Amino acid sequence: MLSAVLTGFVLGFSLILAIGAQNSFVLRQGLIGRHVFIVALFCSISDALLISIGVAGISIFLSNYIDLVSDWLFSISAIWLLGYGLLRLRDAINGKSVLIAKDSSVNELASTLSFLSVLTFANPHVYLDTVILIGTVSQQFPGNAKLAYVLGASLASFVFFFSLAYGAKFLSPIMQRPIAWRLLDSFIAFVMFILAIKMAQAASWF
Repeated sequence: MLSAVLTGFVLGFSLILAIGAQNSFVLRQGLIGRHVFIVALFCSISDALLISIGVAGISIFLSNYIDLVSDWLFSISAIWLLGYGLLRLRDAINGKSVLIAKDSSVNELASTLSFLSVLTFANPHVYLDTVILIGTVSQQFPGNAKLAYVLGASLASFVFFFSLAYGAKFLSPIMQRPIAWRLLDSFIAFVMFILAIKMAQAASWF
């Protein structure tokens, strides 16, 4: 049972550790202190839900079905990541992020969650990682051990997202300087462009 929990936790944590659009967004929300708990909770629950779906056996269906729509999914993801990268590049050039962090009194929760929903559920790798990969690995565990595996993988998501969101506060003093925000936005834009290129390649654009 403990082995199943540890396997789920290590696998889940290793998959989610890579910097991506969702992780960058969570980090940014933690830095500006907007809806930190809700954002971390949303990402954690979303992962737990997808993991549960995968382990429940739907991964067997999706592994065949996703081949039929993978090019469309990767294309949509590439376009979205490119757009998000351009927004961050614009902020890096204009230096507006500090003003947003300090002066903006309105950052609607609904719009934040809507944007986060797209970053979470429009990313094909979310399904490939949480549903198909984690779901497939779970097949080695019988009965209650499979539930323990789900618990371990889901726990990894909660630990990661809450650590990322609230750990960002320690960077707050550094982020008071405009140059720091420019560098962060530039880095996020760079990551988004790299991911967009990878998605475009996966969609057979070139």
